[in-house]
Amino acid sequence: MAPFQACVRTPFGTVGISATDTHVTGIRYLSPDVPALAPKRGTVAFLACVQLQSYLDNPGFVFDLPMKLTGTRHQLSVWEAMCAIPAGETRTYGELAKSIGSSARAVGGACGANPLPIVVPCHRVVGANGSLGGFMGARQEGFELSIKRWLLAHEGARGS
Repeated sequence: MAPFQACVRTPFGTVGISATDTHVTGIRYLSPDVPALAPKRGTVAFLACVQLQSYLDNPGFVFDLPMKLTGTRHQLSVWEAMCAIPAGETRTYGELAKSIGSSARAVGGACGANPLPIVVPCHRVVGANGSLGGFMGARQEGFELSIKRWLLAHEGARGS
């Protein structure tokens, strides 16, 4: 099976979408030079592309995709808490950790393991004192943090 059932060009790069017949299983940020790949009509990957475009058109769009999230109990609780952060708002790693009885470092680890970024909005989790924190394992300016900065600015979040 191909690694992606769809690749969508976005203002910040290409987004690869992996899906089964019934669930979205993965989303990855790819280099802008990765070409688009249209999904087959009527598939879950097609639905994911439609909803991704809706989000790009309207940052307040709320995803409603069938997702298959596989992780530890802790990761699942972090991902659920991230989904509760509204567009245009952020939480620090520490705030999110406190809300679920965890540590900021453990929340950061779960953010880094998030298999469905954008849909499970790990970009809305930021560092203390207004820093962006990390993103996709990167803590220094570059491709990865430019995506986080774009997503936060798109949603109108403070400090983006």
